[in-house]
Amino acid sequence: MEKYVGQEFGLPSGLGKKLLGVVVVIVVLSVLGGSFGTVGAGERGVLLRFGAVTGKILDEGLYLKVPFMEDVVLMSTQIMKYTAPATSSSQDLQVVSTEVTLNYQLDGNQVAEIYRSLRRDYEYRVIQPYIQEAVKSTTANYNAEELITQRPAVRNALQQVVSERLKPLGMNVVQLSITDFQFSSAFQQAIEAKVTAVQQALEAENALQRVEFEAKQQVARARAEAEGLRLQKANITKDLIELRKIEVQGAAVDKWNGVMPTVVTSGGPVPMLDVFSK
Repeated sequence: MEKYVGQEFGLPSGLGKKLLGVVVVIVVLSVLGGSFGTVGAGERGVLLRFGAVTGKILDEGLYLKVPFMEDVVLMSTQIMKYTAPATSSSQDLQVVSTEVTLNYQLDGNQVAEIYRSLRRDYEYRVIQPYIQEAVKSTTANYNAEELITQRPAVRNALQQVVSERLKPLGMNVVQLSITDFQFSSAFQQAIEAKVTAVQQALEAENALQRVEFEAKQQVARARAEAEGLRLQKANITKDLIELRKIEVQGAAVDKWNGVMPTVVTSGGPVPMLDVFSK
């Protein structure tokens, strides 16, 4: 007698066939599901075959792979941010503490080699030690004061060093920022004292310039007055002197000195006498 599916398990013939059909569907779906996948926006897919990097890079969109043989590892090619503290010494042996923020991006054409060499640990294995080394080598070229006054130049030099180290590994530096420089408390106090002294010197210089300007104004005013007197003196002539004498004499004649005349001529006015005066 021919056995039906599921007879050995004591299942009815109809139920056994249904169970077999379900198993077949599950297997087919698993195979089909493992054959397709998608690479998202801002990503690249690294195709692996039995765990080995094939070198094939999948672009964004749908991809097809062989189930149970091939696998796809997604690598982000978006701009990523990495921040790390760093400690170094300046050219004048001042201890410098800073924080560096790096914006970088993986080269989409080299993600397969990056995964082969570093897997996804490139920040810990490469970026972090390179930044520490770059900070130490760059700050050693500047004294502590220059690190503050020439901060853009320091940042550019540091970015160039980091870029030269990461680019051959398939990592492009987008921008590097130095958050802050911190020095010892004694050095910071010395810097503040120096700044205060410079400000005081500027104030004294401004006061001196103001005094010099006011003195020049006074000299110019005196010169103008002297020039005016000289011009007046140059315009005085003998005729002008005689005219002034005549004017003075005439003014003296016209002015009464308050003494009553002792002689009254005929036809002259009769003076008024104050008979009540003592």
